[in-house]
Amino acid sequence: MTEKVVINEVGPRDGLQNQSKLLSVEARLGMIQCLVDANISAIEATSFVSPKAVPAMADADMLCRGLPNTDRIDYSVLIPNEKGYELALAAGAKSVAVVLSASEEMNQKNINMSLQRATDVCCTVLRRAQADQIAARAYIAVAFECPFEGKTNPQVVFDLAKDMFSAGAKEVIIADTIGAAHPGEVRALMQHLVAAWGADHLSCHFHDTRGMALANVYAALETGIRKFDASIGGLGGCPFAPGATGNVATEDVVLMLSKMGFDTGIDLGQLVSAVEKVQVLTGNCSGGHSFRWLQGQKEKGLL
Repeated sequence: MTEKVVINEVGPRDGLQNQSKLLSVEARLGMIQCLVDANISAIEATSFVSPKAVPAMADADMLCRGLPNTDRIDYSVLIPNEKGYELALAAGAKSVAVVLSASEEMNQKNINMSLQRATDVCCTVLRRAQADQIAARAYIAVAFECPFEGKTNPQVVFDLAKDMFSAGAKEVIIADTIGAAHPGEVRALMQHLVAAWGADHLSCHFHDTRGMALANVYAALETGIRKFDASIGGLGGCPFAPGATGNVATEDVVLMLSKMGFDTGIDLGQLVSAVEKVQVLTGNCSGGHSFRWLQGQKEKGLL
């Protein structure tokens, strides 16, 4: 039986949050529809942050109410605090993710809180979500390196993961926010976390700043991780993390996994069409490393 790997598509949120061109709700829903057409089953749709801080995520409530195929797609939204949680709940969100940075200064830059305060807020939101029967996950950002403080102590990441699980997180996502990790340290950290909580409760989020995102996916895969964030066309970048560039491209991850014999359930031909759609919408999407080859394969009728 073919082993499954889940791809959580973060293009509509992480992919768009740092784009200079702001897309309307209608355009963002069009983007999401083409991802649904490619048979992507998990999508991070938006974030309930201040539109003054992140204009690309404005009207998140309207977007949530217009999401297609909510009966079969696992849509999640990112929230920075309790107010964001309340807004998401009012908009009908069924799955939320909190974000906690593993360094003091990144929390200050990202959500204007100390590390301790950010941890407390995340724990509060996770407990509220559990009481409200809302699925809740927790991101640990800058899990390998912070743009302000340098290398992250793996023990800090471990302790924060423990706090998130204790507060009710069903899943913890380990995020290489600035794309600074290499496969050796990814393997070491994920082995440590998997030994404590099991691979089924962990996933990974990689950026390709230094060209190692796909290698890092492979390293995490070797530790048993079977869920990964990825962004269509490699879109992405954090507005509060200097130097961070795009996420690992969805098409690259899906191609690698399919060649290795894993089942993602994603249609590569439709995924090429989705990249082309996003290129038109954003005007700033070159596609992943494999995109041109995949495009050629599709033109030949081989996808």
